[in-house]
Amino acid sequence: MSAEGVRIATYEFGEEGQPTVVAVHGFSSSGLSNWQQSGWVRDLTRAGFRVLALDQRGHGASDKPHDTASYSMEILVADLLTVLDTYMIDETALLGYSLGARVSWHAALDAPDRVTRAVLGGIPDGDPLTRFQVDQARAAIANGTRAEDPLTQGYLKMASGLPGNDLGALVSLVEGMRGGPQPDPGNAPEQPLLFATGSEDPILDASRRLAGLIPNAEFVAIPGRHHLNAPTSSDFRAAGLQFLQR
Repeated sequence: MSAEGVRIATYEFGEEGQPTVVAVHGFSSSGLSNWQQSGWVRDLTRAGFRVLALDQRGHGASDKPHDTASYSMEILVADLLTVLDTYMIDETALLGYSLGARVSWHAALDAPDRVTRAVLGGIPDGDPLTRFQVDQARAAIANGTRAEDPLTQGYLKMASGLPGNDLGALVSLVEGMRGGPQPDPGNAPEQPLLFATGSEDPILDASRRLAGLIPNAEFVAIPGRHHLNAPTSSDFRAAGLQFLQR
C-alpha cells in the first residue's frame, strides 16, 4: 500500500534468504507478463535468486487511478521503495524493462545503499512520451476511433493488447510522467549497470550511446529483437543472468 493508499500487487518466487532481484515491468505490461511468462522467473529462481515482481500503479492487478497527479517518476520510485520496505528487503538487484528500466535507474539513484546493481532493458536517452498526443488518445478511447498520430495509436494498440488494461489510467500515466526526469549520464547511478536493447529497436543507438557515457555500465544488443519482444529473448536472459550472478 502506497503512502496515499494505492494498492500495489506483488508476486514472490523462490526462497527467502536467497539474493533478491526485484523486477519492474514496462508500460502497459505487468509483472507476470513481462517476467514470469517470458521465462525470467524460471531462470532466475533456478540460479538461486528470489524474485519479487510488482505491477506498477495503473497496471495489472494494482490500483489504476485516473488522475494525472497520481503518476510521476518520483511516485513510481516511491512505490518501488515501499515494496522493498514491505518485504523488509535491505539490499536487492533490479531488473527493469522500458518504463521499468527508467524507474529502476531513478531508484538506484535514490537508494544507492539498497540497490546493488541493475539490468536496464530497452532504455534510451530522452523522453519518448513528448510526442504522445493525449487529446487524440482520450478521443480515441471515448469514440472508438483511431488516433491520427501514429506513435499515439501505436501506444494505444500496445496497451489494448493485454487483457485487463485500463486505457484511461495508462493515458493518465503518460500525461503525468511526460516531461519528468530522464536518464542523465551526468547524474548516473554508481552501481554496475547492464544496458540491453534489441538489435531491431529504433532506440538501439541511443541506448548504446547512453551506456557508453557511464563508466560502470556495459551494453549488449539483443539479436533479432525489437522493443516489444526483447523481454522474451533467451539471449537477453542469459546476459542478464550472467551479469546478476557476478
